[in-house]
Amino acid sequence: MNKRSKIIGSVVAGIAIGATLMTFLSFKSAYVAAPSPTDEYGDSRGGVYKYYPPELPRTLDFAGERMPLDRWDVRERLEREMMVNTYMHGSTLYILKLSTRYFPLIEERLRANGLPDDFKYLCIAESSLQQSSLSPVGAASFWQFMKETATRYGLEVNNEVDERFNIRKATDAACVYFKEAYGKFGTWTAAAASYNCGMAGYANQSEFQQATNFYDLAFTEETSRYIYRIAALKYIVSSAKSLGMIVPGSEAYRPIRTKSIMVDATVSNLSDFAISHGSNYKMLKLMNPWLRAHSLPVKPGKSYTVELPVETADDMHR
Repeated sequence: MNKRSKIIGSVVAGIAIGATLMTFLSFKSAYVAAPSPTDEYGDSRGGVYKYYPPELPRTLDFAGERMPLDRWDVRERLEREMMVNTYMHGSTLYILKLSTRYFPLIEERLRANGLPDDFKYLCIAESSLQQSSLSPVGAASFWQFMKETATRYGLEVNNEVDERFNIRKATDAACVYFKEAYGKFGTWTAAAASYNCGMAGYANQSEFQQATNFYDLAFTEETSRYIYRIAALKYIVSSAKSLGMIVPGSEAYRPIRTKSIMVDATVSNLSDFAISHGSNYKMLKLMNPWLRAHSLPVKPGKSYTVELPVETADDMHR
C-alpha cells in the first residue's frame, strides 16, 4: 500500500470512529436522561420507577368527625390504606369514571334522608361502585346488603325482584340503617363501622372494652381497617388530579337519561315489554338489574317503576 493510500485510509477510519463515537454519545445521553434503574443501595435491579409512601393529609374527617391523626396508631392505619389504595391506578380510574354516573343519584338520596355526603364513599369500599356485584356469601350491589338485612330494612328480595340492585331503594334502606346506628352509638364514624361488623358486634365490643369511640376500640382486622379505607378512598377520589389520576370530562361516564314506566300489572314476558316500549331486553336489564327473572309478577295493589334509556351510547359519551 503506498503512502497516499495510507493517508486516505487513515482519514476514512477517523471519520468512521468519530461517527461511531457521536452515535454512542447520543444514545448514552438519551439513556442518562431517563430515570436511572440504580436504587439508593447502589445495585441495579432493572426497575425504572421509584415509589414512595403517599404524603398523608394534615387533617381528615369522616362526615364532619375529625380523624385523630396526632395518634401514631391512627396515622399508621391510615397510611396503610393510603398506600394500598393510592397505587391501584386502574381500579381508581374506573371508579372515577363510574362516580360521575352514580354519585349524583346516591348523593340525592343521602340528602333526602338527611345523611352526610361522605357515606357515598362506603359504596366504593363495599363494591367499587359495581352495581351488579354479588359477593361469594351473597351480599349484593352497591351497598352489599345480605338478604336477611335487606328485607329487615324494607327491600323486596325474591326470585323475581331483588331491590338490593335498585340504587335508589337500596340507598334509602342503607340510610335507615345509618340513622338507626347513629341513634344507638352517637357518632357517624361508629355508625359506618357498625355497617361492617353489625350493630350487635359494635355494641358487644364497646361494652367489653368499656369504650365507645371507634378509634379507642379493637375489632377484627376487616372492621379495624374499614373506616381508614373509607377515609383513604375519600381523600384519593377527592384529590385524584393532584395524585395524577385524571379523567377528562369528556371521558367521564354521565348519568343515563331514562324514562320511568309504572308497572301495576303482571308482565309475563319482559323481552316483549321492553320491545313494546322502544327498547330491548338487554337495556331493560342494564337499567333495572333488580329484575331477576324473565317475567315480573305484580300482586294486587303493588306497583314497580321500570327505567328505560332515552339516549344512545354515543350520546352518553359526548
